[in-house]
Amino acid sequence: MNSKKLKLALSLALLLGLASALLAPASAAPSSARVLINKDRKDVALQGYDPVAYFTDGKPAKGNERFQSQFGGGTYYFASAEHKATFDADPPHYAPQYGGYCGYAASVNRLSPIDPKFFQVIEGRLILQHNQKALDLFNKDLPGNIQKADANWPGLVQKNGVAGKVLVNVDGNGVAIEGYDAVAYFTDGKPVKGDPTIQASFNGALYHFVSQEHREIFERDPTHYAPAFGGYCAYAASINKISPIDPTIFQILNDRLVLQHTPKAYELFNQAPQANLAKADQNWPGLTEKNGH
Repeated sequence: MNSKKLKLALSLALLLGLASALLAPASAAPSSARVLINKDRKDVALQGYDPVAYFTDGKPAKGNERFQSQFGGGTYYFASAEHKATFDADPPHYAPQYGGYCGYAASVNRLSPIDPKFFQVIEGRLILQHNQKALDLFNKDLPGNIQKADANWPGLVQKNGVAGKVLVNVDGNGVAIEGYDAVAYFTDGKPVKGDPTIQASFNGALYHFVSQEHREIFERDPTHYAPAFGGYCAYAASINKISPIDPTIFQILNDRLVLQHTPKAYELFNQAPQANLAKADQNWPGLTEKNGH
């Protein structure tokens, strides 16, 4: 084959490959794709509010768990069977943007929780905000901030999303680390109790912080600051078990927050910390698959 024919064949192959990629159905996406959604410990998204009501009623309305649907890794509640049917007909349209996290936070490359009362429906998209201040800041440059949030979101999902089940150690109220500030372990070198009025949401858990500054630090990189092994005992994970923790027994190992159940667990883990950390890392996916949701 001469060079001209070869170039023509390569060009045709490239075009055919590109067309196949563009025409591939959504179901062809890999099952390991990461998901990032703002939900509670029971996997309920939007704090149980009805996503369809924002469009049809122009206001937030609490859903009823009798009418529910699953989409994108979360469970949505609806005020009526009619609203559920509307959602089921087109879930991507009615599900909130940015995984149900704060739109303004996404525009500055952070993950913040939302107050369902602060919302906008913009060009058919439901965008929620953390509070009035976030809403005001977002609206200072609405087209620009939407563009920034859209550009940042894939990176936030890649960095902080999960592929599969999640296993996080939370109390009855869905709070992680018994309310201790995850960032303080790194910045202050000690456990410090957080303020329940200053909180962030990540992987179905609520985190409390001593200051807005610590909350913002966490929101910029929650995967880094959230404790290893879902906030369960690292020594237990190293022997393929799950145990609770004492938030005052900790260490920063390989720039990761590692918590332990008891002083004995801490001692056993640190007889060979790197080897035990590697064992815990190896065991954790199986523990998550077995015990996660």
